[in-house]
Amino acid sequence: MTTTTKPAAPVAAPAARRLGPGALALRQGRLEITQFLRSRESVVFTMGFPIIMILIFAAIFTGEIGGGVKFTQYFITGMIATGLMTVSFQNLGIWIPIERDRGVLKRYRGTPMPKWVYFAGKVIMVVVIGVAETALLLLVAALLFDLKLPGTAAKWFTFGWVAALGVTACTLCGIAISSLARTARSGSAVVTPVALVLQFISGVFFVFTSLPSWMQQVAALFPLKWMCQGLRSVFLPDSFGAQEPGGSFELGRVALVLALWCVIGLVLCLTTFRWTTKRDG
Repeated sequence: MTTTTKPAAPVAAPAARRLGPGALALRQGRLEITQFLRSRESVVFTMGFPIIMILIFAAIFTGEIGGGVKFTQYFITGMIATGLMTVSFQNLGIWIPIERDRGVLKRYRGTPMPKWVYFAGKVIMVVVIGVAETALLLLVAALLFDLKLPGTAAKWFTFGWVAALGVTACTLCGIAISSLARTARSGSAVVTPVALVLQFISGVFFVFTSLPSWMQQVAALFPLKWMCQGLRSVFLPDSFGAQEPGGSFELGRVALVLALWCVIGLVLCLTTFRWTTKRDG
């Protein structure tokens, strides 16, 4: 699936001189959010797709997977993680090549605006849309599928740090993978297959332990599997941890792997990001 949006225009040079760093970042973030909301395709895909998938899978799979956990409950936790990955990794990996191909990034580089402001705007957009999408998913799941929201502060804290680390890792990886696309059209072809494969092998559409062992090992190399596992510790009973591959939810390892991917993503961004297309030099 692909999403497109109009490239955001650079902040005007006089404004860049007048505004402080924080105000510049907030202004850029507001601009990115506005551009996102103006693209109906992006809004429908990012906000509507996870809900549609939940409704479809809930109608097909109605049984339990063990321990009193319904398949729908298990699936919803994976869709929350997928939603966070979509708004960060997938969307940035598709949008940035479009902006690069149309010369938007080249114009940004020629303005007095600090380069980091461009990335700050993307991060603010990802956070705002990610929070809105997650809240919508939780509302639908709680009202229609009896998903039990976390009942303790510790559970909410776990939900917060898993989501924060996961979004950070996926955002950085989305910025990094955007450099692989040679043109605006190829962005979706590069990013979407990666996102789909990760969803199928990371315990989103299927119970993770039912997948072949080699597939589990491959999935364990990437962030989405650990995001799903961390979120299961929040929304599923503590006893369900015994059914995980490691015999528990392994929250320490979840934090370690996601933090490691934040570092890897940052290094890849710093070493591979391009402001112009290869034909521009």
